[in-house]
Amino acid sequence: MIKRTLIIAEAGVNHNGDLGLARQLIDAAADAGADLVKFQTFSASRQVTRGAKKADYQTQTTDGKESQHDMLQRLELTEAMHHALIAHCATRNIGFLSTGFDIESIDLLLGLGQDRFKIPSGEITNLPYLRHIGQLGKNTILSTGMATLGDIEAAIDVLELAGTPRTSITVLHCTTEYPTPMAEVNLRAMQSIHAVFGVAVGYSDHTQGIEVATAAVAMGATVIEKHFTLDRNLPGPDHQASLEPAELKSMVAAIRNIEVALGDGIKRLTPSETRNKPIARKSLVASHAIQAGHVFTAQNVTTKRPGTGISPMRWDEVIGHVAPRNFAADDLIEL
Repeated sequence: MIKRTLIIAEAGVNHNGDLGLARQLIDAAADAGADLVKFQTFSASRQVTRGAKKADYQTQTTDGKESQHDMLQRLELTEAMHHALIAHCATRNIGFLSTGFDIESIDLLLGLGQDRFKIPSGEITNLPYLRHIGQLGKNTILSTGMATLGDIEAAIDVLELAGTPRTSITVLHCTTEYPTPMAEVNLRAMQSIHAVFGVAVGYSDHTQGIEVATAAVAMGATVIEKHFTLDRNLPGPDHQASLEPAELKSMVAAIRNIEVALGDGIKRLTPSETRNKPIARKSLVASHAIQAGHVFTAQNVTTKRPGTGISPMRWDEVIGHVAPRNFAADDLIEL
C-alpha cells in the first residue's frame, strides 16, 4: 500500500491582507493537487511588541522603516475572512488549515472546526501556548526551526502531559531562514528526530526549488509544508522565498511519483522485468560448430543473448560434458 504524504501548501501571509488574493491562493493550491492550504491566524498586538525588529529577510522584502508590528497588522485575517476562506476551500475540495500564533487564535480556529493544529517554530518554547494546544488532544504538527533536540524533547513532553499522545504528533524538521541555504538544510536531522523520539516526521521547506522537499519524502517525511505565492515579485515578506503555482504543481507531482517509486522494499521481478528478462539475460551457446560426442570446452562454448537457454551460472556444470548432438554456431547449448 502506497503511503501518502500530507502536502501542505503554505499560503501564509502571501495574501497581503487581500481576501480576493487569498481565494486565488486557494485555487492555485487546489489546482496543484495539495491536500491542505494553510494560512496564519494572529493578532499583531498579541504577537509582537511595537518595538520588535524585523528579521533581515523581512527588512529586505518590505518597507525597511515599517515595524514588525505594523507589517503584521496589515497581514491579519479577520474572523469573517476565515469563514470566507473555509467556504472557498470547501468549493475547491481542499482542506483548510491555519497556524494560530497565540492562545486566542487557537481558540478561534477550534471554534471554526479546525481539527488539526500546527505549531510554528517560533512557539516551540512557549509553554502556556504548547500546554493549551496539548490539552486539545488533536493531531498536532510541530515545526522545529531554530530548535535543538532538547527543545523538541521539552515541547513533546509538554504536549503529552497536557493530553496529546505522541502518536498524534508529527515533528517537522525546519530551518528558519528564507530562503534556506542548501548548506543549512541538514535533511538527515529529520531522520535523527524520528530515531530519538519515535515520532512521525516531516519537513517544512524554505529552500528555493522543489528538490529538497522531494528528497525529504524519499527519506521518510510523512508531511511536507512549502510556501507558495501567485507571483514572487509581489510585495510582502515571504513571496520571494515561495514557489509559484506551476512550481507547486511540479512539486506535488514529483512527491506523488516518489511515493509510488518507493514501493514496499521487497526485491522481486516486476512485470516489466519478467518480459525483458529473456531478452537481456544470456545463455550458454556454441561459439562454433560442435559435433556430437565432442566435449564442451571454454573454446567451443560462450555466452550470448537471449536468456532462454542454460544460464551462464551453470558454466562449471556444462564444461566437460559431452555434446549430445551436433550444434551449429550460436545454437543454445543443451545437455
